[in-house]
Amino acid sequence: MRGTPALSALFVVLAVLAAVLWMLNGAPTLPGAAADYPTTSSAGDAADSGTANGTATGTAGSTAEAPAVPPIGTPLGAEIAALPAVEASTSDGYSRAQFGEGWKDPDRNGCDARNDILARDLTAVIFKDGTHNCVVTSGTLKDPYTGTTISFVRGNGTSDLVQIDHIVPLSWAWQHGAAAWTPEQRLAFANDPINLLAVDGPTNGSKSDSGPAGWLPPNASYQCAYADKFADVLTAYGMGIDNADRAALVTVAASCP
Repeated sequence: MRGTPALSALFVVLAVLAAVLWMLNGAPTLPGAAADYPTTSSAGDAADSGTANGTATGTAGSTAEAPAVPPIGTPLGAEIAALPAVEASTSDGYSRAQFGEGWKDPDRNGCDARNDILARDLTAVIFKDGTHNCVVTSGTLKDPYTGTTISFVRGNGTSDLVQIDHIVPLSWAWQHGAAAWTPEQRLAFANDPINLLAVDGPTNGSKSDSGPAGWLPPNASYQCAYADKFADVLTAYGMGIDNADRAALVTVAASCP
């Protein structure tokens, strides 16, 4: 049944008013609509997955967050705590030649670094005639790594009984920043007396390229001095340290005077 024109007009007005009120109050959200499902993940989600903003974390050789270091009221403890935190990279690209071929004469005294360290660390030293007191032919080493006494005699089959250790191994250094150094910087590092020590040959071989987390001198009475020297070298060259090796140094330093 068709109504009168006046009644039809009234219905139109009421419909318009209802539409306006509906728009002002907001349309209801239907179940399953997009509003029920967040479109972005939280920062915690990104951290749990190991990525943030689509970038992977934990890249080898990058800086790392330093772990909490227990306060140690000694200069050694403070030095260890101050070392930058880095993640060790791989040894890809490393070779001994990256740090120069053989021993050099960094202080230009006419003697190579090996003979300088032998002359420094041995007692009762005898030099080869005609070498201006450079080439060490014999001497006695009180080995810091084992606490034993070794008679050194230069020659095939005997020279290796006393070796010159890089306190911070060259491969370790390569993995903790030295890969980015210039050849001249690496050459200086390999021949720097602060990073060199005359020691028992077989014990040096067992150390290989390990950091403090993988190797410490078997002579427990020398571990404090070793940790101190290791930290001194890193400080001198502005190098960082990974969390495992820092923790090993902290453990040693906790028992040092």
